[in-house]
Order: sequence, then structure tokens, then C-alpha cells
Amino acid sequence: MTVYFTPWDTGYNLMDEASVLYEEAGTFDCVGEGDLVAIKLHVGELGNPYYIPPFFVRQIIGAVKSKGGKPFLTDSSTYYQAHRSNAVDHWENAELNGYGGAPFIPADGLRSESFRTVKTKGILDEIEVSGAIAEADAMIVVSHCKGHALTGFGGAIKNLAMGCTPCTGKLRQHRTVGLEIDGGRCVGCGACRNACALQLPEIVNRKAVNTSELCMRCPACRDACPTGAIQLVNMPALSMALASAAYGVLSTFKKDKVSYVSFAKDIVQFCDCLPNPGHRVMDDIGIYASDSAVSIDAAFLNMADYKKFNDAYGVDCMLQVKEAKKIGVRGELKPKVEEI
Repeated sequence: MTVYFTPWDTGYNLMDEASVLYEEAGTFDCVGEGDLVAIKLHVGELGNPYYIPPFFVRQIIGAVKSKGGKPFLTDSSTYYQAHRSNAVDHWENAELNGYGGAPFIPADGLRSESFRTVKTKGILDEIEVSGAIAEADAMIVVSHCKGHALTGFGGAIKNLAMGCTPCTGKLRQHRTVGLEIDGGRCVGCGACRNACALQLPEIVNRKAVNTSELCMRCPACRDACPTGAIQLVNMPALSMALASAAYGVLSTFKKDKVSYVSFAKDIVQFCDCLPNPGHRVMDDIGIYASDSAVSIDAAFLNMADYKKFNDAYGVDCMLQVKEAKKIGVRGELKPKVEEI
């Protein structure tokens, strides 16, 4: 299964190079006349300077229209309280970051209430799929390759798994990770509670306690603890959950109705979800196009020095890719990469 690739060489017009790439890859072959086509992207948390340049997305919109499709930009609300936690703020965020050319339709409704629950495979039995995704006829998954504190790496699989699920689905995936507080180390200072957006840890008898089912197992409390009393356990489970969720999302589409474009540019430490994504940790690599989430993520990881992510976060970046293939998401772990 071939992944098509064009290097990030600013000595060339990269929009022209991208156009040739898409033609060779058959990126828009999934689009039929009259199809409602979800262009799934991450608009970047407000203040984050590293997200996919909007002019590339407008180019994709134009290509979908030329095939007779009806494109709309989409993403799902965040579980945490930031500038994309509801439909109104999310739309405003997209507009402020320069996205346009097609309607921006928040995938999971006004307050993340719109979804369809489907059966899936792997570590999860079922997953909620955001309504506009589940109802779309076709989808172009436009991803930004970057690091991630809990899964090591975020690309097409994560864009499917977290980006195409509502808050309940995001929580379901994150809750596969455990959280432990060492009472012997905890001094009850409350730094964990102050760092938590939901203020979930409680201080009981001068010790931190977190038994809330609302906890999404983000590393905020762990990172804030001055004594190292808080640990996230079984972190590989989240990578496996990404694979499960991605499988469920793809099950809502007919065969050959999903295509992928990934930008390996501005490859930073952390996710686009943060206004402060950290430093760039790799040189710009290029643009990938494929009809497989497994293959396109594997192609990037095989070309990149992804062990930097593994070493930084203690998570195997390839685990989500291997697990997705294992449970039946089509693709290759060592795909042929054809440079355009």
C-alpha cells in the first residue's frame, strides 16, 4: 500500500507540489457527485502558532468542489475547558486562525451532545462518533504530525480517534489510563488541585484524593506535584484506545470513502490543543497522502527520528499504529513511500 510524499522544500511552490501529490495519490477519488464531505482538521487552539496553514486547506476545499462534493470543515469539541469546548467558541477559533472557504460545522453539536455510539474492536467495546462525522458521505482527514504527552505522537489515527469523537468518547479513551497518588509522598499542598481545570483532586486529611469519574487523566496534576506523588499508570492503554476509536469512526463510512493528507511541518513537542505547543523538535519533512491511516502514520514515523518522542514521553509512538493494524484498520507498518 503506497504512501505518496512530497518533501518540504520551499525552493518550490508547495501548493503546486501538493496538487501534483494529490493527483498521484488519488486523494479525492473518495468524493462522489453531491457527497457531503467532512474535511476533518484541527484548527489549533487559539494562540498556538503551529497548525496547518489555512491556504493548504482552501486548496483541498477547492479540489473537493471540483469533484462535485459539498465540503465542510469540522472538528469536535474539547473535553477540557478552553477556546474550543463548545460550538460557538470553536467556530470563532477556526475563523480567528484563518480557516474559511467552506462552512465550519462543529462535528458534535452545540455542547458535544450530538453523536452515534458504535461497536468497535480492541481495548474498547464501543465508541461515540460525532454526529456530523457519522452522517458524512466521505471524509478527508487532514492531520498535523507532532508530539503528544500521553501517546508520544499525534497524526491521522489520533485525528480520527480523538478528533472525531465527542467529549464522552474522548473521556472513554483517556480513562483507559490509571492514576495513582502515593500518600507517603503527598504533602497536601494543593498544587494538583490548582493545576486541574476541573479542580478534581480533593485535599482530605492533608492528602490529595482523586476518585472523580470526570478525570480525563491528563498530566496536569502529575506535572504540578512538587514531590512526584502522582503517577499515570498503564499509559500504553491510551494508544490502544486511539486505535479502537479510529476503527469505530471508520466503521461509519463505506469502503474507499476516506482519504488522508498529513503535514509534517512545524513538528513540535506537544499537541495543537495547547496555546503553548513547545519547541520544534525536528526539521520540516513534507506532505504525505494516502488512503490508509495506518500507512500514512507509519510512513511519517519511519522517516522521522520518532525515538525523540519515545524518549521524551516514555511511550512507543508506533503502538497506536501497530494496534490499529492488528484490529483490522487497513494499511502497512512499512509502506512503500513514493516521492513526488
